Amino acid sequence: MGTMAPPALAAAVARAGGLGTIGMCAPAKLTAAIDRVREEAPDRAVAVNLLMPFANPSHVAVCVRRRIDVAVIAFGGDAALVEHLQAAGIGVFVLAGTEAQARTALDGWGADGLVAQGGEAGGHLAGRTPAHTFLVTALAMAGSRPVVLAGGIADGADTRAAMNAGAAGVVAGTRFLLTHESGAHAAYQQRLLSAERTIATTLFGLSWPSRHRVVPNEATRRWCHPDGTARQLPSIINARSSVLARIGPEDADERAILRLQRPSLPVFTPAAPTKDVPDHWIERSALYGGDSALRIQSVLSAAEALISLSS
Repeated sequence: MGTMAPPALAAAVARAGGLGTIGMCAPAKLTAAIDRVREEAPDRAVAVNLLMPFANPSHVAVCVRRRIDVAVIAFGGDAALVEHLQAAGIGVFVLAGTEAQARTALDGWGADGLVAQGGEAGGHLAGRTPAHTFLVTALAMAGSRPVVLAGGIADGADTRAAMNAGAAGVVAGTRFLLTHESGAHAAYQQRLLSAERTIATTLFGLSWPSRHRVVPNEATRRWCHPDGTARQLPSIINARSSVLARIGPEDADERAILRLQRPSLPVFTPAAPTKDVPDHWIERSALYGGDSALRIQSVLSAAEALISLSS
């Protein structure tokens, strides 16, 4: 979401030579974010993540009007959306974690490329297959179209391994979450750095009841089974909550949402702790992080993180 991938991070990545990618936020904020990245990195490409459980036509209109370079469609979409974006000169990548998702994106929608996501990725998960195993499948299906790999990317060795296997590039969400420019709370970042494991769960699924990878906290210890799966009560609540996504959570005050959550109550939204919340709120919110967090040692600047991924 936009709170974790703010324009400051996208601009810093773009200036350092990467693809500056803006997370989901309200359309007005998205417009301002695109303009800021264009201003701070005028000769670099700009990308926007369109999380389809929350995206609406206004988000797409902003991308077209501001003529972004790349749109990444995730967890939904259709051929009409891809065609509309391509007609505006926007390259369209689709997140896929299964062979069926990749086939739909490539053959059904005509996507320009894939983000092949492995099951060890942080945040919301499209599949369960390990990244390098799924990369082989995605490359075979994509043919000449580019495939970038997401999941388990912590350093330059991971980047080299992916590109030696045929990937056109990598997506390193957790590595950039652990930067000074990200929107993540410092205590959240420290919890990632000290994590001994991650878990895949559906606990933080009110409005978006899909699997996601997090590091444990008080909420998961109370409401998850040892294997990470959510217990019955939060599972029932979340499974019936997807309609809430259409209310417009990107406009919601995540601080106000998190204020209402408690580790003792089985109601948890996808909101993650931003820099402006109290430290102890990390126990009541989603601490998204991939398995790469177990191999990352420190919080860096975005430019330093990009160098670490390229060296």
